[in-house]
Amino acid sequence: MEYLDIVNDNDEVIGRQKREALYDKFPTHRIVHVLVFNRAGEMALQLRSQNVSFLPGYWSTSAGGHVISGETYEEAAKRELKEELGLEVPFKFAYKDLYQDKRGNKKLLSTYTVTFDGESVADNEDVEKVEFFSMEKIKDMIANKGKFHPELLFLIKKHY
Repeated sequence: MEYLDIVNDNDEVIGRQKREALYDKFPTHRIVHVLVFNRAGEMALQLRSQNVSFLPGYWSTSAGGHVISGETYEEAAKRELKEELGLEVPFKFAYKDLYQDKRGNKKLLSTYTVTFDGESVADNEDVEKVEFFSMEKIKDMIANKGKFHPELLFLIKKHY
């Protein structure tokens, strides 16, 4: 059974909750995102598989997910990068944001970046494919009503 830390707006742990029950009351919790760029400056986006329960068929950050209780943001980023893309490469901290969705639910997002020109191994049931896009192309896809994870939209709007 997986637990997640519940945090306040200052990222101080104030409790923990089972992952399955998290979205019933939606307390503030921690999320990581890893943005993979190639040397041409293109960002790798992950197309979420039709097998996932939340936003299947949506473009998302290169890798990302929940920070498990007791895990650091860095540990979670390393785990998600390995699980979702098969990559074990060094990354750098980029941003930490308090994200609030349209319903007022909050998450603390810690985002990391990495430059990588090799092939990823998106060989799991959660990832349909991974593709590199220029930021101009991503913004064009957004303008044309492409399906994008709201946290990815938030990160692009705020930082790119």
